[in-house]
Amino acid sequence: MKKTLLLLIVLGLIATVVAWLRYGGGQPYPDLTTAPILAEDELEEVLSYRLPIGNVAVSASGRVFFTVHPEARPKGNKLLEYIDGASVPFPDGASQKLFDTVLGVAIDRHNRLWTIDHGNHGMRTARLLAFDLETRQLIHDQKFAREIAPRGSFLQDLQVSADGRTVVIADASFWRKQPSIIVFDIESATARRILEAHPSVSAENFLIKNNDRVMSFGGGVVSLRGGVDGIALDDEWLYFAALSGSSLYRVRLTDIADPSIPDSQIAARVERVAEKPLSDGLSIDLDGSIYITDVEHNAIFRVDENGELRTLISSRQVRWPDALSFGPEGWLYVADSALGDVILQSRDYIKAQAPYKIYRFQPGAEGTPGQ
Repeated sequence: MKKTLLLLIVLGLIATVVAWLRYGGGQPYPDLTTAPILAEDELEEVLSYRLPIGNVAVSASGRVFFTVHPEARPKGNKLLEYIDGASVPFPDGASQKLFDTVLGVAIDRHNRLWTIDHGNHGMRTARLLAFDLETRQLIHDQKFAREIAPRGSFLQDLQVSADGRTVVIADASFWRKQPSIIVFDIESATARRILEAHPSVSAENFLIKNNDRVMSFGGGVVSLRGGVDGIALDDEWLYFAALSGSSLYRVRLTDIADPSIPDSQIAARVERVAEKPLSDGLSIDLDGSIYITDVEHNAIFRVDENGELRTLISSRQVRWPDALSFGPEGWLYVADSALGDVILQSRDYIKAQAPYKIYRFQPGAEGTPGQ
């Protein structure tokens, strides 16, 4: 009996050490904040909801769509539209059965709303859906095979090229630790993983501190560290950054959309753009400036065309600035997922931290709505 107990203790210690080596540890990240360009009161509340908000997308006509963050383990509606002061299921209540752990949402220039569902970290089936915004009909349904969305993957952000032919998806790979960018050709319904585990998409050894809470669990055995998370597209470039990374990168869209170009050549063509905070969402305006969230300091940064990084706006109201989406008339929308109050918490605790909100502000430049 004593030998069995001793063996179990030893095995438990070994498992803890292995888990810490793979998932734990980390160093504090330097504070990159500058004096904000915009005043805090320029941040305007758009809506509040009883459960944590995942991502947001706003159409050219100003329609606001959002997902409920799957970390909240929602049982009901998971994709909603905000209409006349109420959040209602989109495209309807019956269609919510299509969604498992849907998170990413984007609207392309062809009036299609796209969602990406990571299938519970790849343990089930990752799924890409598209709806016609006018008819509310499902027009694309792609279930990804294991070689595209393996177990431990986390497909969670997406953007669509201007010509409507290519969908780009970020796999942050929290558990598998093999982050990647997935490129999906709509016409041929084919996908490939690129830049898997490349330094540009991989997490670095930093600890996230959000609202005075260090995002580590189990006594530091597991730390929240994610690979490529936010992505943004203009007509020429894909911009991308790891949640737990120090740099913003880019690669030409024509290179990643061409299946004849091998991954090794794509990797060689990746360019570093600028340093960045520990971040979640990205967006881009029509002048080429990049907007990037700072999950440690409740802020949105801007990287201008010269690579200069500055704090654009900051507010403690925004607990975890997550996804970004431009809307019409130069508004930039910010989904506050409040993940620091959500991850590994009970449903009762999560509900008690409500309301969860979407904000918007005027950054001084226009962008493509829905992206």
